[in-house]
Amino acid sequence: MLVHPVVVPGPGTLSWTVLGDDDVPVVPVDRFLAYLTDIGRSPNTVKAYAHDLRDYWDFIGFRGLDWREVRLEDVGEFVSWLQLPPAGRSGAVAVLPSAAAQVTAATVNRKLAAVSAFYAHQARNGAEVGDLLAAWRSGGRGGWKPFLHHVSKGRPYRGRVITLKVPAKLPRILTVAEMQAILDACTRLRDRFFFALLHESGCRAGEALGLRHEDIAAAEREISIVPRENANGARAKSGARTVPVGGDLIRLYGDYLHEEYGGIDSDHVFVNIWAEPKGHAWSYQAAYDLVLRLRARTEIAFDPHWFRHSAATRWLRDGVPIQVVSKLLEDLRY
Repeated sequence: MLVHPVVVPGPGTLSWTVLGDDDVPVVPVDRFLAYLTDIGRSPNTVKAYAHDLRDYWDFIGFRGLDWREVRLEDVGEFVSWLQLPPAGRSGAVAVLPSAAAQVTAATVNRKLAAVSAFYAHQARNGAEVGDLLAAWRSGGRGGWKPFLHHVSKGRPYRGRVITLKVPAKLPRILTVAEMQAILDACTRLRDRFFFALLHESGCRAGEALGLRHEDIAAAEREISIVPRENANGARAKSGARTVPVGGDLIRLYGDYLHEEYGGIDSDHVFVNIWAEPKGHAWSYQAAYDLVLRLRARTEIAFDPHWFRHSAATRWLRDGVPIQVVSKLLEDLRY
């Protein structure tokens, strides 16, 4: 089976589908993924759901199950199957009980969430999904509620029957020395401004890539994050917000415009300057390629999201109230 990109006719929005062994879209999965696209989920989110549901379809295909008749016990076996190596999943080799799991508990839970959302969508649309909806778990305050009870009636109920325990892990942040090393490793002002912006504003990489010149108020020293459709697929996952920044970042922005951006005719802040097509909005892939190069130069295995964690931690240490920090990030989980 294969996860394949598709372009929605009309708006030209990028989406994803799952192709079966006959190279034809798996209809129930395709409809669910199309629904996610229709309600505005990001292409990356839809892609992640597609990969998770492809794994689920591989499993039920290997077991010879009809997706409408899957039982709770089958979902439990799906969890065990996910933790096997590829050869073990296909049954080509026997796997010892002591073998290490191939995926983390967090990954398993994400895939279970995708399967749960898929079945919830099917149930809302009248599909008969067999005994899976008859699975029961505690609903709190006495009594029991059926799995996916919230899709039928009664008070909305969130939760899955099967969830693996995930070890608590603090988000990784960058030290001052690591941040400086990354900035010093940037050989171009555009690249330096990109990471300085992530560090200063706490915005996501996608939000930075969708930034327009009109979103930067130099005199007020503010950056506005505006949800909008972008040609490069960049998206603001949180709501609109305005974040104050320092004068050094605004000066770096001015230097970037004067020395590198020049007369490029684009309203995007981050564009291709040395690569083709010149003047086009900088893509996720191009930005991540830069991250890989900087990892090699600095020997710091950082991720762009670490800058967001670092900004939140810095604000809290500086005494900014947590309510203000959550507003600046528009996401309590950051």
